Amino acid sequence: MISRRLRPYIEDRLKQMPGVVLLGPHQVGKTTLARSIASRKAKSAAVYLDLERPVDQRRLHDADTFLRAQAGKLVVIDEIHRAPALFETLRGIIDERRAAGERAGHFLLLGSAAIELMRQASESLAGRVAYVNLGQIDALEYPAPVGDTDRLWLRGGFPDSVLASSDAVSLDWRRDFVRSYLERDVPMFAPRLPTKTIGRLWTMLAHAQGTPLNQARLASSLGVTSPSVGRYVDLLVDLLLVRRLRPWAGNVGKRLVRMPKAYIRDSGLTHALLDVETWEGVLGHPVAGASWEGFVIENLIAAAGERRTPYFYRTEDGAEIDLLFERGGKPEIAVEIKRPSAPTLSRGFYSARQALKVKESYLVHGGTDTWPENDGVTAIGLVDLVRKLAK
Repeated sequence: MISRRLRPYIEDRLKQMPGVVLLGPHQVGKTTLARSIASRKAKSAAVYLDLERPVDQRRLHDADTFLRAQAGKLVVIDEIHRAPALFETLRGIIDERRAAGERAGHFLLLGSAAIELMRQASESLAGRVAYVNLGQIDALEYPAPVGDTDRLWLRGGFPDSVLASSDAVSLDWRRDFVRSYLERDVPMFAPRLPTKTIGRLWTMLAHAQGTPLNQARLASSLGVTSPSVGRYVDLLVDLLLVRRLRPWAGNVGKRLVRMPKAYIRDSGLTHALLDVETWEGVLGHPVAGASWEGFVIENLIAAAGERRTPYFYRTEDGAEIDLLFERGGKPEIAVEIKRPSAPTLSRGFYSARQALKVKESYLVHGGTDTWPENDGVTAIGLVDLVRKLAK
């Protein structure tokens, strides 16, 4: 089992809050992590329920009675989005236990649809639960020699994919994953949306990885309306499969690009949607540079955690920052991303970082060495910058 960096943080939040909502796409490792956390307690001090199992659904037929009987235990409820009515029951139990002085560590709730689940939970559990996002395995968690991230980039960060016995087996797993989402999850979360069209959109976004999200152009290609494309993208974002990276919009006296960029969040899914099996195949594909950029962005955002807000920055005259972290309302870290191990910085990056007066600037490349570039920019390998941001 791969050790997840978020485990100590989740355990700490459970010591402070009545409940924790652990969000992440299917098969990312939520269940394994939750079971591992529960296993550290005495055998009789934790209960695990999977709402996809009929036997566990029956145990919650009278949820109030069953859950109250678990006083003193950590109750893990997997696929919580399948039973939104549970949130009202959980609120009553949490409030009663709070009144009795039992203020923390009651529930660990697992779900796969971030926006919908947070909406459901916020209506009933505001101030009673903490939210934690579990992403794919990142460059620090991957059990490989330092700096060797080629397999992780190719296969993505889903455990069953990256640990598969071969690239072919990994690709088959990811194809099945895509099919499962289209056949099961899309109809469950959005029964009125056309599954085949969403599948085509998902593939189109992979081909256009890291480009501005032009809904009108996508709508024309799909033969639907622009608002429809917006709803389809919203669903993929909600399912934690696509990232809509917003442009930084502060007032710097320049005309800024306002359209967000879209990234498939897992590089392995990007390559599966493009039908690319091998590392050599990725390197020879037109989307290689954009795929690497998305891979780096996901790793850095995961490392930065909730402390920093990610954006990109681009002006209409070409000044650009691939990834900009804001903290306390001010731009803090600027990142340029280049796949070659001996890259050169663009003029647009220099002018952008000077306009924003960022504290730190990095050029992330495909190698492992670190060296100073001009004007205070540091060239650095991905693993080293992930480690720096994760501190």
